[in-house]
Amino acid sequence: MSPLPVQMTNHWYQRPGRFPGRELYHWHMLFHDQPRVRELAAAAQKKLAGQEGLDMIDSPWLHMTTYVVGFADEVPGPAIAAMTAGARQRLSEVEPIQVSLERVFYASNAIVLPVEPPEALTPVLDAVCAATRAAGCEGRPGTDPWLPHVSVAYSNATIPAAPIIAALGRWLPKTEIVIRSVSLVAQAQVGRSWQWRHIAEVDLAGEPAQR
Repeated sequence: MSPLPVQMTNHWYQRPGRFPGRELYHWHMLFHDQPRVRELAAAAQKKLAGQEGLDMIDSPWLHMTTYVVGFADEVPGPAIAAMTAGARQRLSEVEPIQVSLERVFYASNAIVLPVEPPEALTPVLDAVCAATRAAGCEGRPGTDPWLPHVSVAYSNATIPAAPIIAALGRWLPKTEIVIRSVSLVAQAQVGRSWQWRHIAEVDLAGEPAQR
């Protein structure tokens, strides 16, 4: 685990191949059926209110990046159908997974809530990775190594980290959640936020997630 940063840096740097409006397919775990995640993020953001240089992530765009597939203009439609079917088949054997959010981690350009235990969600990553590659897309995990987390704010400038850390601290009330699905989305940068079109949602075994 990295030490606390001395300063925050700009999250909105120019990423290779990205330009306004260009969509990138991602597998995300979303929280439309997780009011406790939205409440926890809102509580964290309330503590950060008034801190300059931060972009709070609006509730509809909270997400857990799982696997990055590729640019939408480079992925053929049949591959999307194939990877969705493949993920559905693989995840039909994976039961819903209980994890918790409690700890606050300060990355160099974001404030995030790590998932505990991180290895609990590896079966979901493995399933969407295998389905994506079987459909002919190489892709990559959201981070290397993959550390599942929910971002609550991004830094938009080079600013001191100490006031932000003092405002929010290192811990929030422990929040237990159950992951019941993973979604394929076409994501693009809109201003200083990540937003997306919903392509498909794949349930884990058991009861379907609430839509």
